[in-house]
Amino acid sequence: MEPQIISTYRYPVDIPPVFPAQHQPSQPGRESAMMPEPVYDNPRYCAANKLLDRVVLVTGGDSGIGRAVSIAMAKEGADVVIVYVTEGQDAETTQKAVENMGRRCLALRGDLRSEEAARQVVAQALAEFSGLDVLVNNAGVQFPQNSVEDISTEQLNQTFETNIMSYFHMARAALPHMSAGAAIINTTSVTAYEGHETLIDYSSTKGAIVSMTRSLALSLASRGIRVNAVAPGPTWTPLIPASFSAEEVAQFGRNVPLGRAAQPFELAPAYVFLACEDSAYMTGQVLHVNGGRSTES
Repeated sequence: MEPQIISTYRYPVDIPPVFPAQHQPSQPGRESAMMPEPVYDNPRYCAANKLLDRVVLVTGGDSGIGRAVSIAMAKEGADVVIVYVTEGQDAETTQKAVENMGRRCLALRGDLRSEEAARQVVAQALAEFSGLDVLVNNAGVQFPQNSVEDISTEQLNQTFETNIMSYFHMARAALPHMSAGAAIINTTSVTAYEGHETLIDYSSTKGAIVSMTRSLALSLASRGIRVNAVAPGPTWTPLIPASFSAEEVAQFGRNVPLGRAAQPFELAPAYVFLACEDSAYMTGQVLHVNGGRSTES
């Protein structure tokens, strides 16, 4: 029996339960080429200056969850630094959206698999802004394969270097410039808890992010820096048509209790919560925003 499609009448937009078959030839994918384009902004979001004049750095901030998080942070009064790899057009769209909220946005291109690139990104952010209050590690790639025997060493290295090593690089570069009250938020995944038969290397990196989050939280607690994570379920981002076949995309997200994939704006409030004082007594935790899947944290 297929999951029941839950009514979305309470939302400010119509959220489709299914998507047209489509595929993009390479990662990270272009948000502007998706049909329909992801919904990254909730016009009914009620901001309360929870991050007024804070500086937030979001990796993978040009599109998908990163774009939605950047815009929500700006609504709460933060200035934003976004880091992207190749999709300059998507980054420009995010930058303009943040600036339309009356906040500053610095868009930086960098391949964070490189430790030196991470250091340069942080240096450029500090040259533009007075400090760094929140680091959102969000960049990621995934390459489905039917068997572990099909995962090349090159793919394995790329997945781990992008999905977990970049998080270490960014944390190490940012921490000397973060003080008590700062926060680090990592993007893990429901696959860290459930596994995924065709995303073996990807799921492994997401499990590593959970362990990194818990261990780094213990390490930084005495400095007053909190470390938490968000574990999204299926979410309509450019990574999906850039990863899966057109036929798989047409079924994407239908296997969760709510019967549909999330739109990026539905993830953003979890990141805002973990970035602001509302979560001052939380560290080493993972918020599961996954459409009703049962996970053990």
